[in-house]
Amino acid sequence: MTNLITREKWYQDLFDRQGALTTDKFIRAKVAVCGLGGLGSSIAISLARSGIGNLHLIDFDLVELSNIHRQEYRLNQIGKRKTDALSELIGEIAPFCQVKLSNAKLSQNNISSLLTDDDYICEAFDKATSKAALAEIVRDNWPEKILVMASGMAGFSPANEIKTKKIGENFFICGDQKSDLNQGLPLVFPRVKICANHQALLILQLILEKD
Repeated sequence: MTNLITREKWYQDLFDRQGALTTDKFIRAKVAVCGLGGLGSSIAISLARSGIGNLHLIDFDLVELSNIHRQEYRLNQIGKRKTDALSELIGEIAPFCQVKLSNAKLSQNNISSLLTDDDYICEAFDKATSKAALAEIVRDNWPEKILVMASGMAGFSPANEIKTKKIGENFFICGDQKSDLNQGLPLVFPRVKICANHQALLILQLILEKD
């Protein structure tokens, strides 16, 4: 079916729904998603559906059965690289989105080279050490880049406890900033996705604010 849809038709429908100026800004934006688990897979799909034209997907891991309960992947994708699996899903729902894949584990040694071309960076890591390393390098090397991070989405607490806060210039955090797996709280798909969509929506808002 997707091979019957032209690029012009695809974007015309977005123009009709979102407006031409809005969609044009989304098409030109370059967004990196660092980590493709529960947060990252949902962020990427939300951005692709919204018309983001350039997505950079970064992860080193494979899809496992345990991922299916709280991530966007399918059973038939178990064993595939998360980058490849998520690219497949995006191709099915947003076939004209340009997707760049980096099968890598971000570290202090490669963050600079991997993220050079991206204007907006979504952090979607599991480990606090990885979050801190990314924040430090982006802040020190690219103060002009937008960094949207996540902190606190575990458990079954009310959805409205998840907030979006501006921490500094071009630096934002989404989440309740208190719930954590270390407290024995589970990660459940609905609450993780709420946080992911806070991140995705903020990226869209910031793109529209840019001249």
